[in-house]
Amino acid sequence: MRSSSASDSTLSTYTASDGDNLAVQDWPLPEGLALRGVVVIVHGLGEHAWRYDRIARRLNDWGFAVRGYDQYGHGDSGGVRGALPSHWRLVDDLADIVSSTRSRMDERTPLIVMGHSMGGLVACAFVAKLGGPVDGLVLSSPALATRLSLAQRLMLAGIPRIAPNFTVGNGLNPDFLSRDPAVAAAYRNDERVHDRISGRLGLFIAEGGRWVIQRAPQWRVPTLLVYAGADQLVDPSGSRAFARAAPQGVVTERCLGEAFHEVFNEPDAEPAFEAVKQWLDERFP
Repeated sequence: MRSSSASDSTLSTYTASDGDNLAVQDWPLPEGLALRGVVVIVHGLGEHAWRYDRIARRLNDWGFAVRGYDQYGHGDSGGVRGALPSHWRLVDDLADIVSSTRSRMDERTPLIVMGHSMGGLVACAFVAKLGGPVDGLVLSSPALATRLSLAQRLMLAGIPRIAPNFTVGNGLNPDFLSRDPAVAAAYRNDERVHDRISGRLGLFIAEGGRWVIQRAPQWRVPTLLVYAGADQLVDPSGSRAFARAAPQGVVTERCLGEAFHEVFNEPDAEPAFEAVKQWLDERFP
């Protein structure tokens, strides 16, 4: 288990239904701040919850306690790096984390899920599959459409059936995470980041966005969608299609035209932070 670099955040372990441990990071509110709500953060492919310290502390400043966790096969959690035991495993884990978090909250306190990239897809699938017992959803460059080469498409056509947990490099280029070179350098030097992806996980990502978009017309959970217009890691057309398909007024869309994939790690991240703050202020005053 990693050690926290900040005295005001805590680490714990959550045991999933199959006995695997998930590493959980909590950022409680500073003393004296009134609690407005709780945000559960779901990270992206190959990374871990601690990379969201920056946005977690902003949320704390705005009155929201934050919980993040390392998804199965990621960070300090159990499981083979980049593998997926079953198609819905990541969604089921989020459901367990949300249920566990809810059980410790006042029922009147809002609970919001924030998902980035693959985590955005997981959060959307959670809402679409289980009704999403949450009060709001914040999506950051969600992986609702992929950028797959012909070779990757051919791999997904066969490998998931033959060897679903055989892993290969995920092809993610850290230079496209942010226009800030320091973000790419930190990512490359992060021992808890990995570049593995299995056929089953690749198939979940490749098919999951279309599945979510097909269900967008029935969307009921208030959702903020902030995505990068210059994204080279996921296709922003998936975000646009999702926003168009959802009922009017349910999804608030904000495209940051020049931004790279990690909108909260851009040199000028304030437009992304302001979009989140404004949306939270309007819905959870």
